[in-house]
Amino acid sequence: MVDVSAKDSTERVAIAEGHVVMKTSTLDLVRKGNAKKGDVLGTARLAGIMAAKRTHELIPLCHPLALSKVEIDITPDRALPGFVLRATVKVKGPTGVEMEALTAVSVACLTIYDMVKAVERGMRIEGIHLIEKRGGKSGHYRASDPAKRTR
Repeated sequence: MVDVSAKDSTERVAIAEGHVVMKTSTLDLVRKGNAKKGDVLGTARLAGIMAAKRTHELIPLCHPLALSKVEIDITPDRALPGFVLRATVKVKGPTGVEMEALTAVSVACLTIYDMVKAVERGMRIEGIHLIEKRGGKSGHYRASDPAKRTR
């Protein structure tokens, strides 16, 4: 594990995003709250928060952090169709929270899949990536517009 004891304790924020792509009928089912397993979006939010707090147990060599904020936003998107999930994680400490934000959004996406897989097994989890990172020695990072990226 990297020694971060000499690093300054600063406010650090990371935002990650991911998508769950599904049929429009599945999207409508979730939005109406008619999934057999219960509140899909509330459960996904809770799972994402819990995952962020336990990232150090899941990813080898991650530092355990006393997170000050974990927020999971889930927005329906008929154009996908599906949901756009965004995790915002904040800490005041000597190391960043990118892994916590990425873990939170990944587990929240997986939870949506798990809760409605009986209706649609062909859902896809896509586009998990870091949107933004602030704080620390490396400063501010913001992902480029996906429409402008080249492969």
